[in-house]
Amino acid sequence: MTYKSLIAEVHNQQRTLTAIVEQDERTAYFYIWPTDLFRSQYAVRGCWLRNLLPAPAQEDREAMEQGIAPLLSAEYCRNLEAEPALDPAGLQVLWEPSDDGAALWYYGQLLAVIPGWSLYQEKQVSFSAGCIKKNRLTAPLGSASTNDYYARAEHQRQFWREWHDGSEWDRVQQDLMACYQAHFGESVKYYAIDQGSWPPMAISQHWHQGVWVFLTLGMSIRPMPQVDYLFDELAPQYRRVELGMAVDGEIMTEGNAVQMASALAEFVHLPWARLTWLGEGHTLASEVAPVGFESFLLANELATEQAQFKLPKRDGDRPTLLWTTPITEAERQFAQADEHGGQKLRELLTAEGNDHVFRPRQQVINSEE
Repeated sequence: MTYKSLIAEVHNQQRTLTAIVEQDERTAYFYIWPTDLFRSQYAVRGCWLRNLLPAPAQEDREAMEQGIAPLLSAEYCRNLEAEPALDPAGLQVLWEPSDDGAALWYYGQLLAVIPGWSLYQEKQVSFSAGCIKKNRLTAPLGSASTNDYYARAEHQRQFWREWHDGSEWDRVQQDLMACYQAHFGESVKYYAIDQGSWPPMAISQHWHQGVWVFLTLGMSIRPMPQVDYLFDELAPQYRRVELGMAVDGEIMTEGNAVQMASALAEFVHLPWARLTWLGEGHTLASEVAPVGFESFLLANELATEQAQFKLPKRDGDRPTLLWTTPITEAERQFAQADEHGGQKLRELLTAEGNDHVFRPRQQVINSEE
């Protein structure tokens, strides 16, 4: 009787997914399992690693029918003979910075990749070093020159090495603070919001022309989940963001403004905690929205020209600064009514003379709309 042996298990940063390596006397496989919260939403992703028995001439249908991990047939295998069992001590799982895909390394050699975008579609996608021809179980990993996912895995390994060195946060922090202070003056307060875990994140508070300005630092370190799948080659324009909030100092005390801006500390973790992304026109509910409001609209285009500026590049991408502005329950429902509702709401707000700075205002839609 075949039994499975779990020889590696590594959760991602937000513990939404678990990467595991299973091995029995026949085969070894690499999997990404959604945790309980996401199990009904996403399927398990798998990748054949090697046969521990000689490769069969035909597809291993018998194993599939019995629910056993199948051997990969000979025409797809780099090695036709039985390969040695994997040594658990040599395995290393490195998650993609977006937290939804992973690469498996074995004694310093790349063994397999399950790309993050594969989570969001039905087709099984993975790449194995032991494979020479695409099949239902995996596809060839090849080399950095022949497969972009191999090159990405090497780049991501270097990314983690740089962060483990301990100096990368200083560079990110300095670049963002220099940018923010160039537009809004010196930071008057600084709040760490990462709760001591990676990645480091913070909020910088500024007082600029009678307005309290709050800006996040660190969100753009990681690309957001789903974006590569949704936008493909345009993904670099959307996958990294920082958030901002601006409050008129004449209508709200500093303490109340800080309380309202604490919503940013909730929002910065959402993409990875929910395996989603944040972009122009999205809405987010918050208990700290001011009285009369229920949610926040994310909109760079709501900002004045002075508040629409370029953020420092991160890993070749230009992050977007999304300003958060309070909206009512009726406005939230309007924004979520169709794909372009958030953009339509932003246009209505602009047409009524509103910008990214929060001030008392009238609701811009009728509750019956």
